[in-house]
Amino acid sequence: MSGECPHVAGIRDVTPSALGCEECLKIGSAWVHLRLCRTCGHVGCCDSSPHRHATKHFNKTHHPIIEGYDPPEGWGWCYVDQIVLDLGHRTTPHSGPIPRYY
Repeated sequence: MSGECPHVAGIRDVTPSALGCEECLKIGSAWVHLRLCRTCGHVGCCDSSPHRHATKHFNKTHHPIIEGYDPPEGWGWCYVDQIVLDLGHRTTPHSGPIPRYY
């Protein structure tokens, strides 16, 4: 992982909050890809999705690091430092099948 981002030290092993974007599932909306908050486990949709729930979660909570989660891709993003992180073997497994909405 990058030594350029001090937020890497705060990455936690988390339990995903939902099998898809938590807010999109509640409102019946589509998403493109999923992002997982590595502070609390919130699952939100990416910025290419209509509602951008992962970024909204960051703006509300200031939890800095998300993981590319659909599928687990081995990378993270720090919103604060605006850099991509290599999560290597620290990816989060799915806890069940992810519905497809794109």
